[in-house]
Amino acid sequence: MDLTLWARDLAGSLLAAPLPRRWAHSQGVAAKAQSLAGILGDDAELLWAAAMLHDIGYAPSLATTGFHPLDGARYLRDHSAADERLVRLVANHSCALLEAEERGMREELEAEFPILDHAELVDALVYCDMTTTPDGTPTMVDARLAEILTRYDRDSAVGRFIRRADEDLHAAVHRVEARLILTEG
Repeated sequence: MDLTLWARDLAGSLLAAPLPRRWAHSQGVAAKAQSLAGILGDDAELLWAAAMLHDIGYAPSLATTGFHPLDGARYLRDHSAADERLVRLVANHSCALLEAEERGMREELEAEFPILDHAELVDALVYCDMTTTPDGTPTMVDARLAEILTRYDRDSAVGRFIRRADEDLHAAVHRVEARLILTEG
């Protein structure tokens, strides 16, 4: 099975028609993942697939809990032959544990999908997601976080989560940027 072809086809089938903007974002996140191939080596394909699939839990046909990382990971675990590392990346993308905590779902997420013990890969997915707009174009992490806060009430679960995760999200993006500079230099 070609992992990238499978991931693109699956994400497209779930997102393209009902959520075209989310589909554009996923494609942009995957394009950003492609740009990291030089620092990820053998994990480049896995990151690309996780980037393409990270938001499938928003698909109306999958949204059962209303928490997209958990809904997407459960779908991948229960209805596909996805590698466990891929499922865990989707479940925990972009500091999802902090949002799960805001939603009273942290224990559930941690029990089903422990965070992958591969910090560089986890950071890389944060970088790709947090430097891509909802329309799939590149952006800076500050602009992305500010944009998210414009879509959610400050006291909503997402609003509280983004404010709590701000430092961790910035740190992950900066770690990836530092690795990129080292490999380019």
